[in-house]
Amino acid sequence: MAHAAFTSSHLSLGGVTLHYLDWGGAGPPFVMLHGLTGNARNWDPVAATLSDQYRVLALDQRGHGDSSWADEYGTGAMTRDLRHFLDALDLAEIDLMGLSMGGLVAFQFAAANPERVRRLIVLDIGPEYARTAARQVRATLAANDIFNSADEAAAQLRAINTRASDEAIRHRVVHNLRPLPDGTLTFKYDRKLRDLGAIRDRSGDELWAAWRTVSCPVLLVRGDESDVLTAEAAQRMLAENPHASLVTVAESGHSVTLDNPQGLLAALGPWLAATAGPAPLA
Repeated sequence: MAHAAFTSSHLSLGGVTLHYLDWGGAGPPFVMLHGLTGNARNWDPVAATLSDQYRVLALDQRGHGDSSWADEYGTGAMTRDLRHFLDALDLAEIDLMGLSMGGLVAFQFAAANPERVRRLIVLDIGPEYARTAARQVRATLAANDIFNSADEAAAQLRAINTRASDEAIRHRVVHNLRPLPDGTLTFKYDRKLRDLGAIRDRSGDELWAAWRTVSCPVLLVRGDESDVLTAEAAQRMLAENPHASLVTVAESGHSVTLDNPQGLLAALGPWLAATAGPAPLA
């Protein structure tokens, strides 16, 4: 998968080492947060395009990608990590986008730090999600995580995702595997994260309260075939935050960046143009 040039860096912050990709550029800072089983490379096709207008920064959250594992997980810890990350890079105000777990971190950060977030994009997640989705996520997390080759891992992902292109499947898998001493491969994220309880540190009521508090322009993005963010939950989110608007990406389930990144970019374009306003402070 072709991509623009980026640099790969690490920062030691608050007891963890965080890895991030900096796509450069002189535009306003735009930070991207991946989902539960992902990492910063999941944003490649989106970041490559948006880096023409923004300084795109894709963060490996704690326990993921090339960031260090930790004793503590949860969206609270990840929200603190994001604040430390922005402080270390002297970024006073950003545009912020998060998918799934990263979306939970993003809107909680925006609620707690309104002066730091100019615009917020939340991909296919909300304060509540369907019970069937939780069962499916647990089943995915419980699947095999030891592979003899990247091809074997790609075949497993393809069996549960029929929407994404072969190129996208391969890209996601290759950048989410690490070697074990015996020559086999496993996922880069900490196995402790395979227990959803490891990140569930906020109640539904607390998440709804945070969502209502977000005061910047918000774009809620839903995959049209998502089994995580239902159409009903998305409508409730609009009703409970007057700053939010909704767009749906066709031919996509929950993993919007994997299933249809070009559809996501097409959805983002008009909203980003309409809400541009003055450039944020960097």
